[in-house]
Amino acid sequence: MYQVKGKWALITGAARGIGYLTAQFMADQGCNLILHSRNLAHTEKILGEVRAKGVQAHAVAADLGDRKAVEAMLREIDGLGVPVDIVLNNAGLQIAYRTDYLRTPAEDYEVSFRVNTIAPVMICYHFLPGMMARGSGRILNTTSGIALDVCQAGYSASKAALDKITIDLGSKVQGTDVLINLTDPGWCRTDLGGQLAPNAPESAIPGIVVGVFVNDGKSGRNLGAQSFAGMSLEDAVRKAEKDFPSPY
Repeated sequence: MYQVKGKWALITGAARGIGYLTAQFMADQGCNLILHSRNLAHTEKILGEVRAKGVQAHAVAADLGDRKAVEAMLREIDGLGVPVDIVLNNAGLQIAYRTDYLRTPAEDYEVSFRVNTIAPVMICYHFLPGMMARGSGRILNTTSGIALDVCQAGYSASKAALDKITIDLGSKVQGTDVLINLTDPGWCRTDLGGQLAPNAPESAIPGIVVGVFVNDGKSGRNLGAQSFAGMSLEDAVRKAEKDFPSPY
């Protein structure tokens, strides 16, 4: 199992929901954290909680829909002088549910792609060279299981694009100790998922991070978190390595 103790992980969208739970879980494993949110005030609570667990942690802020803000955030992270060995692109935006789907505005696509596709890809491109040079690293991009729903077309399309880029990138590191995979929390009762969702946010743990801990050199997987609900981390890793084949 990949060892994260003492390593540094960037978690986007760490102030609430799945990102918040992910930050707590990774801190429990001894992983140092860089916690992103749109506003530093939003991460004050989780920053204090993970530091109380004995790990180092920093907070950064950026509107992921603003390319220049993302670039500034990446420069700030570089200025910390720590190697980012793990990237968890958790943050996402579901802009609207368009019942009159044939009137979906172009802006739905523009905003969704900026936040759900372009920002995480910028982050991947920024940290991947360092991982490759060091010969080790993990990237998990959060996808969605939404399908055949034209009322959320901007969101679905932006996640499909992220899937494609993730799988293509993964083919370049397949067989190494740099793993790039997808993770899907399932439909959970978060601010994004809404209160009608069937799954508690806690059900996404440990599956939402199992791709960090797999250690078999395989990339391009879609590791649906609900497949690991209620499992120990060790059992989840064994299941991921056995039951989720790489597409290459």
